[in-house]
Amino acid sequence: MSLQKEINRRKTFGIISHPDAGKTTLTEKLLLFGGAIQEAGAVKSNKIKKGATSDFMEIERQRGISVATSVLAFEYKDIKINILDTPGHKDFAEDTFRTLTAVDSVIVVIDVAKGVEEQTVKLVEVCRMRNIPMIVFINKLDREGKDAFELLDEIEQKLHLRVTPLSFPIGMGYDFKGIYNIWEKNVNLFSGDSRKNIEETVRIEDISEEKLDELVGNDAAETLREELELVYEVYPEFKREEYLEGSLQPVFFGSALNNFGVRELLDCFIEIAPEPRPKESDTRLVQPDEENFSGFVFKIHANMDPKHRDRLAFVKIVSGTFERNTPYLHVRNGKKMKFSSPNAFFAEKKQIVDVSYPGDIVGLHDTGNFKIGDTLTEGEQMQYKGIPSFSPEHFKYINNADPMKSKQLEKGIDQLMDEGVAQLFVLELNGRKVIGTVGALQFEVIQYRLEHEYGAKCSYENLNVHKACWVDPKDPQSEEFAEFKRVKSKFLAKDKRGQLVFFADSAFTLQMTQSKYPNVTLHFVSEFEPTTIHNSVQ
Repeated sequence: MSLQKEINRRKTFGIISHPDAGKTTLTEKLLLFGGAIQEAGAVKSNKIKKGATSDFMEIERQRGISVATSVLAFEYKDIKINILDTPGHKDFAEDTFRTLTAVDSVIVVIDVAKGVEEQTVKLVEVCRMRNIPMIVFINKLDREGKDAFELLDEIEQKLHLRVTPLSFPIGMGYDFKGIYNIWEKNVNLFSGDSRKNIEETVRIEDISEEKLDELVGNDAAETLREELELVYEVYPEFKREEYLEGSLQPVFFGSALNNFGVRELLDCFIEIAPEPRPKESDTRLVQPDEENFSGFVFKIHANMDPKHRDRLAFVKIVSGTFERNTPYLHVRNGKKMKFSSPNAFFAEKKQIVDVSYPGDIVGLHDTGNFKIGDTLTEGEQMQYKGIPSFSPEHFKYINNADPMKSKQLEKGIDQLMDEGVAQLFVLELNGRKVIGTVGALQFEVIQYRLEHEYGAKCSYENLNVHKACWVDPKDPQSEEFAEFKRVKSKFLAKDKRGQLVFFADSAFTLQMTQSKYPNVTLHFVSEFEPTTIHNSVQ
């Protein structure tokens, strides 16, 4: 099959939502339709009976939340689908932000009862900034929740999206009868039995037909007719070009737990979702159908198999074909590398692949060569852009709780930081190590994984830091910068890449520092592009 054909049959997307909106359940049901799994795991918070397929880290099974991004691939109607299931918990937002650099489109899951929640707002903002096409799935319709129009208004106002429903609920909660599929012009009847793979579907071209009354009852049919009339009047017609450029978002309704409305979502998704898209590098825009291979590392996962100390670097293929046992250039290291067993994924199950195409995600066994953001090419000198580190929210000193295991601790911290679980800073003054995280729960995850995967124990001490800012002097040789370093020496540290970081203990300190040293810019993002402190003092 030609490269172009392979590109056309690939769809790589991420699923994002607030915790508990049903994201992992939706992932499972999509896999069920794809025939990738025979039976879904019953995901119940804290009482996981049969761990969800995509939650494979021990700590996830114990807590009933997803803490790492899973990569799952399956085929459906001759389309190769790659799903990146992201953590919904806000403490793992950074992992999700990075994953969004590797997807071509996104499905946003919203809980019918809770509506738009805080974490969804942040994630959608990142997608909007990047113009990623989004489909919205309103979940849990078999429960009592907000009115459909109220939800659509809320999505428009809080997420600043322009929506158009492609399906519409008939009733809700106890009165939930099913869904009218606007996209396919049919009615899906709800039986409430999640064991049935596919619900009964009846084609209804014209909703004034009497058949509708027979199926759902006169009242429900009448209400549906009125509501659909309103939908056609108020919401724009679906145009694929607008969806692809990120200016229109189709909305589907359903109940993932009951397997309802999921097939409709999937059928529409494979028709409208984008194929692998071009990606910007530091030198040029790279097209997927170029002959030469290129890709970038967006995630590193250590110890996917606790019996073998293995690290996997997840690479998103941007252009050309990636072939097993072929030497590729690791641009940052300037070294050629060969990979004898690149993996394709199905949660923690891996299989070796000989050839992968744009849009695919491959796992490469890594002995410590890769960092997040690394680029692989056939020889071209370029780096893919847009995988930043954000200023952490929480800071603690990390101490060794078992002096006999200092080597294991060293190695564990090193590998977990490469994974992007958190950020490590070393104070210039005394060499003490500080861990910075986006959420407090990450400290627990680090402690747990250090002990269970590396046999090392650590303890923490609180450190009062308001923000960590990356230091960017106009002139590194200037007297002003020398004075800044002397006066602030107690608050300076280096990050893992050796970049200088300033720890500010309050917003006031930040403003004072910036006005006193105008030629030393402070940034909240390590990539020095999107936000400088002048416009984002918080």
